Amino acid sequence: MKIGIISDSHKKVKKARRAVNMLLDNGADFFIHAGDIVEPKTLDILENCGKKYIAVYGNNDAHLVEYQDRYHLVQEPYYFKLANTKFKLMHLPFYMSSDAEVIIFGHTHKFKTEFVEGSLFLNPGEICARKKPISECVMLEVLDELFIVQYYTQAKGEDEYTLSNTFSFARKK
Repeated sequence: MKIGIISDSHKKVKKARRAVNMLLDNGADFFIHAGDIVEPKTLDILENCGKKYIAVYGNNDAHLVEYQDRYHLVQEPYYFKLANTKFKLMHLPFYMSSDAEVIIFGHTHKFKTEFVEGSLFLNPGEICARKKPISECVMLEVLDELFIVQYYTQAKGEDEYTLSNTFSFARKK
C-alpha cells in the first residue's frame, strides 16, 4: 500500500493541491495530513481526491472543530491500523515512544525519517515552504517486510515535484 503524507500546509491550498495530485499520480492509495491544515479548502482537496484519508488537528487548527463531522479529523495521538500495520498519528512531537510500527508527526517543518526500536518515525516536512524554499511531502510504501519512504521536494517557482531521496527500512515482524 502506498500512503501519501503531507503536513503543515497552513494557508497554502494550491501547494497542498499540487502535492496531493503528484502523490495520486504516483499511486497513493491513502492520504495522511499530519496537522496544521489551517484552511478548510485543504480538507476539501483530501475529501475529493477519490481516496480515503485521515487528518490530525495541529496547533493552528482549533477553528476547524466545526468541520470535524464533515471530514476525517482526529485528535492526537491517534492510533489506527492500515495495511496490517499499527500507526500513530500526531502533529506535535510529544508522543514519540515506539508504541506503533509507524509514528507520523509534523509541526517542526523538517523532514525526518528514522527507524528506532522497530518503529519508523516519519515527518514529511512542510508543504507551505515557510521555513525553507521548498515544499516537501512523502510517499510511504508499506510492504510485508519493508517500509519504503520516498521524499519529494518542489522548489519555489518550480511546477514539478522531484524525488529527492528514497529510504528503505526492514520491518521487524
